Amino acid sequence: MKQRANKGAAAAAVCAILLAAAGCGSSKAKSSDSSPAAASTSSATSAAGSSASSASGAPSGQTSDQLQSDYETVVSNVLPSVVQISTDSGLGSGVVYDSKGDIVTNAHVVGRATSFTVTQPTGGQPLTASLVGSYPAGDLAVIRVGNGGGGLKPAKFGDSTKLRVGQIVLAMGSPLGLTGTVTQGIVSALGRTVTSNDASGGGAAITVGDAIQTSAAINNGNSGGALVDLSSEVVGIPSAAALNPELGNSAAPGIGFAIPTATATRIADQLIASGKVTDSGRAALGVKVIGVVDNTGSPVGVGIAQLEANSAAGAAGLKVGDVITAVNGTPTPDPTTLSQVLVTLKPGQQVKVDYTASDGSKKTATVTLGTLSG
Repeated sequence: MKQRANKGAAAAAVCAILLAAAGCGSSKAKSSDSSPAAASTSSATSAAGSSASSASGAPSGQTSDQLQSDYETVVSNVLPSVVQISTDSGLGSGVVYDSKGDIVTNAHVVGRATSFTVTQPTGGQPLTASLVGSYPAGDLAVIRVGNGGGGLKPAKFGDSTKLRVGQIVLAMGSPLGLTGTVTQGIVSALGRTVTSNDASGGGAAITVGDAIQTSAAINNGNSGGALVDLSSEVVGIPSAAALNPELGNSAAPGIGFAIPTATATRIADQLIASGKVTDSGRAALGVKVIGVVDNTGSPVGVGIAQLEANSAAGAAGLKVGDVITAVNGTPTPDPTTLSQVLVTLKPGQQVKVDYTASDGSKKTATVTLGTLSG
């Protein structure tokens, strides 16, 4: 899917690349990548430097032997907490969240499954897990291993808001079914907006805001694993890797994305508590939409197919059949672009919504945005 550039405040820069959600691949390393294609729109923070995946130098004041020792310590501390998750349709990764057996992963890893097989990198018998809750809009889910977690070791989740561009990170997971794989790189950029089409979820677009861009290799099967700093703290949940459309959608080395733990823990806590998300921190219009095209087939906006209960758009006077053409000054020619605009806004924020009414008249409404739930 080709990326569409948002105009105005929604995005300050655009990356003309494709992405692949890095989960639910075959359990065999030789298998091809069957993950879905996606598009990425960058927000304000720019990338810094080149990939550190083959870095040979240690940070200032630290010898290479000390850095290697740090890597080994981090792997020893965190890798036992990063598991492989298998479903009938594929596999991905997960991170042990607590002592009750809860495991955080991506929604596109669990797909529509409700039962799972969990394999530990340290060996032992596979464990059985069940679905606690899934939040596809944010590509996060929680599953739970019974009997108190079967001795699983919880990871330590750090504060992703303190990450810095250039900081060394390790990616841990089960790419191509290779359980317990570790790659390394840096934080390349912060605050990315990434939109993917998830085939396992029926092809619906998933937009993740404030994503971490990293040069650590993220491959098919890494989704739901751990992005870890040198303090042995999980700072992100890897979710997507870039593809290069100019090279036949082959892998674009050194460009991967992770959901920050500030988002992941907020969503996970709600899923564990109630199985649903009511406080996502993400803005919503409270509508279900469809793409609308003109007589040449060109997209012209998003039509309102349904107003949800307590719809923010409905409260502002919009009706089923109206076609939204811009939000907060940014054109919204299709549902994907609308999602990318909304992820840059906040619940409670008042924005101008331009739309074409069902009678063909052009109108503008002031909408107080609601919260995206799920």
